[in-house]
Amino acid sequence: QVQLVESGGGLVQPGESMRLSCAASGSTSGYFAIGWFRQAPGKEREGVSCISRNNVNTYDADSVEGRFTISRDNAENTVYLQMNSLKPEDTAVYYCAALPYISDSYYSLDPYKYHYWGQGTQVTVSS
Repeated sequence: QVQLVESGGGLVQPGESMRLSCAASGSTSGYFAIGWFRQAPGKEREGVSCISRNNVNTYDADSVEGRFTISRDNAENTVYLQMNSLKPEDTAVYYCAALPYISDSYYSLDPYKYHYWGQGTQVTVSS
C-alpha cells in the first residue's frame, strides 16, 4: 500500500508561480512512477505531468509544457510540480498518483494505470 498526500495549493494571480508537493509513504513508496493529474469543475480528469522512478524520464501534457516542471526526491519520497506562468485555465483540483513498478524508466500519463491516488489540492488562478 502507498499513501499519497498533496500540499501547496491555494490562490494565485495569473502569471504567478506555485509549487505542489506529493509526499508518499508506505513500504514501497520509492518504487513507483508518479503522475500529476487535475480536474476542473465539469471537466474530465486530465494528465499533467509524470516522472519515472529513476528520475530520468518525464513527460508533460501539451497544455503545460514549458510552464510546469515535475521532479522527485526519492530520498524524501516526495514529488514536486513547479508551476510557472499560471493561467486561469490551470484552475483545478490537482492529484498525484502512483503507478505500480514496471521498470525504473517506465512512465505514463494514462490514469487507468495508476493504482494509488491522493486526496487532491485545490489550485485557483484568478485576479
